[in-house]
Amino acid sequence: MPDTEYALEMLDISKAFPGVQALNGVSLRVRRGEVHALVGENGAGKSTLMKILSGAYQRDSGRILLDGQDVDLASTSRALALGIVMIYQETSLAPELTVAENIFMGRLPSRMGFWFDEPTMHREAQKVLDQMGATFDSRTQVKSLSPAQRQMTEICRAISMSAKVIVLDEPTASLTAKEVDSLLAVVRRLRAQGVALIYITHRLEEVFEVADQVTVLRDGGLVSAGPVSGLDEGKIVQMMVGRAISDLFPRRRKGAGKPVLRVSRLSSPAFRDVSLEVCAGEIVGLFGLVGSGRTDVARAIFGADRFTSGSVAIDGRTLTLRSPEDAIHAGIALAPEDRKGQGLVLGMPIRANITLPILRLLSRLFFLRPRQEQQLAAQYRQSLDIRAPSLETVTQSLSGGNQQKVVIAKWLAARPKILIVDEPTRGIDVGAKSEVHRLMDDLAAQGVGILMISSELPEVLGMSDRILIMYEGALAGELSRDEADEARVMFYASGQHLSRGRESAEQPIPAQTVGQGA
Repeated sequence: MPDTEYALEMLDISKAFPGVQALNGVSLRVRRGEVHALVGENGAGKSTLMKILSGAYQRDSGRILLDGQDVDLASTSRALALGIVMIYQETSLAPELTVAENIFMGRLPSRMGFWFDEPTMHREAQKVLDQMGATFDSRTQVKSLSPAQRQMTEICRAISMSAKVIVLDEPTASLTAKEVDSLLAVVRRLRAQGVALIYITHRLEEVFEVADQVTVLRDGGLVSAGPVSGLDEGKIVQMMVGRAISDLFPRRRKGAGKPVLRVSRLSSPAFRDVSLEVCAGEIVGLFGLVGSGRTDVARAIFGADRFTSGSVAIDGRTLTLRSPEDAIHAGIALAPEDRKGQGLVLGMPIRANITLPILRLLSRLFFLRPRQEQQLAAQYRQSLDIRAPSLETVTQSLSGGNQQKVVIAKWLAARPKILIVDEPTRGIDVGAKSEVHRLMDDLAAQGVGILMISSELPEVLGMSDRILIMYEGALAGELSRDEADEARVMFYASGQHLSRGRESAEQPIPAQTVGQGA
């Protein structure tokens, strides 16, 4: 065994890009058999530090030691050869290949150094899968796996490479609660086997659930490093953002006005008989487990997907929704779940993304008026505090929180009556979450009706005036703000309301069940 207790030491690491000091003397030490959380706002320097560790970037100064020995991570292949493996939120697996082929990609076992040894490949892959408690077979095609199973396949690949240090970058961002539990169980197994793990997450509850140590970065500098015990979520948030966030779920709006959006008995192949209302100045939460149909409902209201029956009305006028353009003209806006793939044109500057839905209004005789466009974009950049060097900054280079602000700014410029937001704070840090929540609250206070879809129950409970819950394509229940708590929401979201007839008649019903067409 090496003399040092640390599997990895990154000492006084600095890195600068043109005009930006990304890291300034940051140190990170990780022991064997330890889960070390790395947290900070978007832009704090986490990604830069990990890219240096992976060999993708070269440090300007500082030292990197593995098992007490200085190493030069000149390339990603060098880092892999030394046992440093990065596992990203978006997996890099080949979907058409089997699990075993992905685990041993680039280093397939052979017989006599010549013939491909398929039986050995599957036997060794299955060994690793069993070791990690996987419930799927090495011969399974990756395209048939769930997101959590794909993450496990990536981890098994790392183990098969005898990884000393594994970096998990936002591993649970797109997982269900049950899948998160399974993944955290795998993390604990790896810790028990002596692997050093760096765990990057915006979900601070996971830090307390699985991490031993935590390092906090802010603006490229080291703020704190030490044991998780003795800290609480509020202290970590304050270290991350440099201030206390006293109100993550602000509430300055006065109450709901008249109904603006009315959806009546809407059906499609993905959902059935959905009826709902959203009033001016109201935030309505739409909650459901993965596959419940909540996003499908939002897309149908926005005209992105066709519905087979039912109607959508704005201010009492029934709409003909042939495309999103019809919805936009009626005053409906959608900030989609996939902001990068569907909400933004990443290669275009902030200015162009903000004004994209209203180019008609900024044009004269088919020619865009650049001065008016610049003024409008500057107005929304300032009011939403979009942090970037200029309006010409390419949107792809922004942090997740600032990208989400650009999506919201784009639709604010269109002056919607109804704003549908699908997973408004997914993948963004707690400081940016607070700002997005404030924006939503301000919009509601100005009379905009908001339909909010979120997988995070605290967000749904904290932001919503009313909560609608979906189960298997249908509305299962509705709760007022005063009635709602996690247990009551999950009662409907998990389908327990359907078994009421088989339960004791004395058991109280948590809240009103939404009937067909209610």
